[in-house]
Formats: sequence, C-alpha cells, structure tokens
Amino acid sequence: MSDGWTGQAGLSDQLADQIEHYLHDAAVPSGNHISAQALADRFHVSRFPIQKALKILTEKGVVTHEPRRGYFVAEPGAHGTATDETATADPLSEIYFRIGEDRLSGKLPQSVSEKLMRERYDLSQANLKSLLNRMLSEGWIERRQGYGWRFHDMLTTPDALVQTYRMRAALEPAALLEPTFHIDMRTLARLGETEQRLLDGEIETASSDALYSRGVVFHETLARASGNPYIFDALQRVNRIRRLLAYRSMINRERYYKQAAEHLEIVNLISRGLNAEASVAMRHHLGTVMTNLIQLEPILRHDK
Repeated sequence: MSDGWTGQAGLSDQLADQIEHYLHDAAVPSGNHISAQALADRFHVSRFPIQKALKILTEKGVVTHEPRRGYFVAEPGAHGTATDETATADPLSEIYFRIGEDRLSGKLPQSVSEKLMRERYDLSQANLKSLLNRMLSEGWIERRQGYGWRFHDMLTTPDALVQTYRMRAALEPAALLEPTFHIDMRTLARLGETEQRLLDGEIETASSDALYSRGVVFHETLARASGNPYIFDALQRVNRIRRLLAYRSMINRERYYKQAAEHLEIVNLISRGLNAEASVAMRHHLGTVMTNLIQLEPILRHDK
C-alpha cells in the first residue's frame, strides 16, 4: 500500500490546501484576482487540477468566482483560515516548525515514512496530510516513488546562506534593468501595501512562515516582471532551499523594519519609472541583509 496519495481527486484536494496556505502566507489581499496559469506555474501542474482546486476553495469560501471574470480572494472572515495572530498558537504550526528544526539539525533522516512522522509527532493521518501538503507546496519535501517521503537538500550553514545572497545580488538588480521588464501598477501597489502593513505592526505578529513568504513574494514578483524566465527560475530554486535557515534567523525581527522600508523604497522608484535607481537600491538592500546574516551567525548555527 502506498504511503502517498494518488489520483486526480487527491491531487485537487492537495492543491486546494497548498493554494490556501499560499494565499494566507503571502497575505494576498481580498478582492485580488487569482490567475490559474500563475498557480499552475507555481505548483508545476497543468491548469486542469488548478481549476478543480479553485472550485473546492470556492465551496470553502476561501475564494469567490465571478462568471467570465474568474476567481478572486474572498473577504476576511469568509472562511476558517487562521490569521497571523493565531497561526503561531496553532499546534500544527508548532509541529511544522519542529519538523523544520529537526530536519535542519539532522534529527530527521532525509527519507521518512508517514508511520515514522505520525508516531514521532503524535499526529492523526488528517493532520499529517495537511502538514505534508504544506511542505510539498513550499518545496522542501517530495513523495518518493511508491512509498514514503524525501526531504529536499536544504541549506544548513550560514556560509551557504550568505552565498545565495551573493548570487541574488548579481541577479536581482539586473532583473530590474531587463529590457523586457514590465509590472502592472496594481500589482506594484499591492506589494507596497503589504510592506506598509508590516511596518505598521505585522512584523511582530506574523508567523515566521508568513513573514518569510511575504519577502519571497516581493522578490519573486519583481523577478517574474523582468520577463527573463531564467532569473525567475534561479530565484525560486534558491528560495526553496533557504527556507529553514531563514526561519531560524527570525528570532530577531528588528532588522525586518529596515528591510520593509527598503522594499517600499524600491516599489516607489519602480512606480516612478526609475528602474536604474531601483536596481542600485536592490543591490544595497541585499548587501544589508548579508551583513545582518553575518551578525546572526551564532543563531543560524544554533550555538548555545
């Protein structure tokens, strides 16, 4: 008997969970249009199971559907998704972070069975399925052929994390200078609104995974807008493998105020058509993050 889930119905249910987590963690605003093609690209599937997943989310009240217009994020309170304030108190979220920390510190092997995970973390099958779907959508676990699950290779040292920022410092400023760069002004405005909410208090109340996802959405949105798929693909790959170390670095959140302010500055420059200046600001921003990470090295190494 297989440890995983198969079949079109199972895939659609799985995708519905993944999309719901993504909409919440990325703080996608209510009323925002949902592109089925963008979701298909994000989760590496065809549009057909995405459409079925969106129908499931419509029934749950997570999204709404308007004929000839498509799907939109539902108003807050229309469904049971946890808010950032309650997410950190959610027992499943606590187990999620324990799994991440156990994998990062080597307490979990690279390949695991569902039986091992249920017994180690005292989980029901339904709760384990929810956690595995979440980790699958975030790109740090995959189903093994026929049986069990395998954790992807992740960054485990501060030096490796800093190296990814050096790579990003070469790519992301260049993305803003691509001749094919184009971003919808409404999308850009939403990025700015998210950063402003962080500055207004959500830096302290957001769960670590939500805070991480918002940063990922900011940078990946600009990389996608470059029109250069190689830049976007490289950034996606790096973001998947640095997630667990990034969680560990969030013990100290003071630095996120400066980062959010720098994000806002970049948004403002792009909105004024000053992409060259935005490129310089992006390079400075990533350099600042690298400096902060070097200072956080004892935390990242989990030194006592």
